[in-house]
Amino acid sequence: MKNYYSFDEQAISHALNSARQTHAGLDLTNLKSDSDLSRGGDLQVQAQCISVKVEDNKICLNLPFGFGKHCLHIPISIPNGTAANACLSICTTWGIPTGIKVAVTVAGVTVISQTFGKC
Repeated sequence: MKNYYSFDEQAISHALNSARQTHAGLDLTNLKSDSDLSRGGDLQVQAQCISVKVEDNKICLNLPFGFGKHCLHIPISIPNGTAANACLSICTTWGIPTGIKVAVTVAGVTVISQTFGKC
């Protein structure tokens, strides 16, 4: 049976709030040609890193925002049982979530990353 790791809802909420605060005060409904858009619209904020273990050459995760359950296949050179970290970042445009990115690191090296939605 696969073990699906999950990210903490509170950590996700804090990250999303951080993205929204970055764009606080910008009224998108009244943009004009002289509006200050120097802060840009796309922002990626890290929500949380969790400890995981390689099982059957993959890391299986339960993803937020309705992206469901997914398994990321780890390179075969990394043995089963290896400790790793799975880090979740939330992709936003003007503070509105548009996707997520998951990166898996082993011994500080990113071995796989995948985006879901628009990042």
